[in-house]
Amino acid sequence: MALFIIAVTFFVIILDTSQSCHTPDDFVAITSPGHIMIGGLFAIHEKMLSSDDHPRRPQIQKCAGFEISVFLQTLAMIHSIEMINNSTLLSGVKLGYEIYDTCTEVTAAMAATLRFLSKFNCSRETVVFQCDYSSYMPRVKAVIGAGYSETSIAVSRMLNLQLMPQVSYESTAEILSDKIRFPSFLRTVPSDFYQTKAMAHLIRQSGWNWIGAITTDDDYGRLALNTFAIQAAKNNVCIAFKEVLPAFLSDNTIEVRINQTLEKITAEAQVNVIVVFLRKFHVFNLFTKAIERKISKIWIASDNWSTATKIITIPNVKKLGKVVGFAFRRGNTSSFHSFLQTLHMYANDNNKPLHEFAMLVSACKYIKDGDLSQCISNYSQATLTYDTTKTIENHLFKRNDFLWHYTEPGLIYSIQLAVFALGHAIRDLCQARDCKKPNAFQPWEQILSKCSKECSPGQMKKATGSQHSCCYECVSCPENHYSNETDMDHCLLCNNETHWAPVRSTTCFEKEVEYLDWDDSLALLLIALSLLGIAFVLAIGIIFTRNLKTPVVKSSGGLVVCYVMLICHALNFASTGFFIGEPQDFACKTRQTLFGVSFTLCVSCILTKSLKILLAFSFDPKLTMFLKCLYRPVPIVLTCTGIQVVICTLWLVLAAPTVEENISLPRVIILECEEGSALAFGTMLGYITVLAFICFVFAFKGRKLPENYNEAKFLTFGMLIYFIAWITFIPVYTTTFGKYLPAVEIIVILISNYGILCCIFFPKCYIILCKQKTNTKSAFLQMVYNYSAHSVDSLALSHVSLDSTSYDTATTNQRPGNKMTACQNDNHLPAQVLPHTGTAKTIKASKTLSQKRSSSI
Repeated sequence: MALFIIAVTFFVIILDTSQSCHTPDDFVAITSPGHIMIGGLFAIHEKMLSSDDHPRRPQIQKCAGFEISVFLQTLAMIHSIEMINNSTLLSGVKLGYEIYDTCTEVTAAMAATLRFLSKFNCSRETVVFQCDYSSYMPRVKAVIGAGYSETSIAVSRMLNLQLMPQVSYESTAEILSDKIRFPSFLRTVPSDFYQTKAMAHLIRQSGWNWIGAITTDDDYGRLALNTFAIQAAKNNVCIAFKEVLPAFLSDNTIEVRINQTLEKITAEAQVNVIVVFLRKFHVFNLFTKAIERKISKIWIASDNWSTATKIITIPNVKKLGKVVGFAFRRGNTSSFHSFLQTLHMYANDNNKPLHEFAMLVSACKYIKDGDLSQCISNYSQATLTYDTTKTIENHLFKRNDFLWHYTEPGLIYSIQLAVFALGHAIRDLCQARDCKKPNAFQPWEQILSKCSKECSPGQMKKATGSQHSCCYECVSCPENHYSNETDMDHCLLCNNETHWAPVRSTTCFEKEVEYLDWDDSLALLLIALSLLGIAFVLAIGIIFTRNLKTPVVKSSGGLVVCYVMLICHALNFASTGFFIGEPQDFACKTRQTLFGVSFTLCVSCILTKSLKILLAFSFDPKLTMFLKCLYRPVPIVLTCTGIQVVICTLWLVLAAPTVEENISLPRVIILECEEGSALAFGTMLGYITVLAFICFVFAFKGRKLPENYNEAKFLTFGMLIYFIAWITFIPVYTTTFGKYLPAVEIIVILISNYGILCCIFFPKCYIILCKQKTNTKSAFLQMVYNYSAHSVDSLALSHVSLDSTSYDTATTNQRPGNKMTACQNDNHLPAQVLPHTGTAKTIKASKTLSQKRSSSI
């Protein structure tokens, strides 16, 4: 009854698995129109049936053995093209496709290639012979595939005639990397060179050195085995046996060869590791029979079958032993998963594989997912019965998860890369032309295009948000990095000690050595100021020598002291020359020592002058006695200078300044003097500061001297200038960097020198040259006398005031009545006499003091 209901409900059709090819359109597996057509080559069936005709005719035969994994690969290509069409990548230009089933036969692939090369929009489907195909317009613009290297090699040789781009998603034969023989072949997977190298490395690291190898009798198998043998020899691994199986299942001897291979494996009992370079259907048959013979080994899988779900479905597959495989890189295939979920709604009018898969699923509708693959394989070997109603859609919907679990993510991702690489190449070509027209560009022009433009030297590749590794953006190499080749993954670092590189550099440049050179404008200005200072010193020396006996020169300490101070100034100005030019060890050691000792000697002389002035005009007896004991000019100068000499000597002995290359700057090397010891440098400057402070204190106390002899006031200003200059020097020196660091100290030295020179010697020169009337002995004595008289008067008045106050207090306390007035009247006389008496004493004292001061000064 159930059978009767089924027979009534469904209309049954008996159909061959794959119909014969009567017209070229019958040969097309899947097609979809578009402005730009892309070809596809996939081995959807595992073999082509043999012809029963005798003699054999040149016909394309029917195919059998539906391969679910390859069917999914064709869906991946369709999905990727639809992703591009639904995006803004090509801006309204639609990609179409023609996908052919190669049936794992080179002959079928060659037939499909002929149709790819046939002239576009030609009803006769002919390939026109031409000497130059530069302007030839074929049926498709590019080809995706094939999977097997044997097929890709044959197809590529034909496509080379028109330089049509061929992008393979699985062919790994190393020979295909030869751009001389295969100029238009591209791929999104690495060659077997890297796979075999990794295999040999794995075997060596695992401690195995006696192995077997099984391969196929085709270009892929032979080349892979040869490459592996070379890598194995390099790693001291020996190959016990090499078994070769027929490349195609249609070969009648394949069963015999598989049995012979298994017998060889059994005979070589010491071989426990076997490297397998086979196709999926070879491995399926080999492992099925190996399980029957109870052979358990370690199998090293090539990328051809390492992730094949079909192998996992072999009954009792775990009894084979262990399988270690190498697989292609995986990417994000989540969108493809979503595509499979809606496959039951996909129109299959122009999709024969999908139509056939629907038939097979319908025939195996009562089979569990675990056995579905085997059921489909069995049914696809001959004729089958399938439903023609919409029930097929329900069967597909129920089997969506089965398809996803049968997906090989590495191959799906590789196909996506291939399609998107072509999409980006077409986008680049269509930016300046209307690609909706079929003759917008020729296929060979795509070979010059990539998903991303080639990164030029000076740039590196940077990954974008895209999941495709061939899609990237080019960014400039940062400073101190370079790239000297195209499409470099990263920029190379320059040797920062000796070389540098600007942004987007193609090479490293040697760093320039910099220092404060003599031809630098700032150096010239500083040298000019130093020479001017030396000229001032010479002029002052001449002026003082010619006016040696004048009071101004004598009051300055005499010619010896003046000469010593002027020589010190000249040495200070000269020391600035050691800060300029290429640093040498001698210059580095001399410049600070020369400045420190000469400036200390100058300040020591100023200290003695300050003591002398304070001693000459001091009215405090106790202070006068102290200053007389302290005032020893020669010992003071020698002691103060000697201490600085000791400091500098210890500095030179223990941590002498040296020449150093400062490489911290990115583009230059600063040649500078390293002071050796910051403590010694600070001690030298600090000692000078202490002496200057003592001079400042003594000079400040004597700031109210006579107007025409107010040297103490000028000394005070000179020391203030020194303090301001060196206090400013500390933060500026510590924050300044580069070749102008020595200029900072030169400027401070010049300010200090000019400050003291202007405050001590320039006023004296002004009096000598412009006020000669005041530069006489009589005028000088009169000035000192007036100052002394004023000082004594002030002192006398202060004493009188104190005496008067005491006297008034005493008389006020005596109150004897009427005698008070008399006492007061009697007391008026002393009160009036006292001032006259005081004045007389003052005049006498003034004369005495003036004589003492003039002789002291």
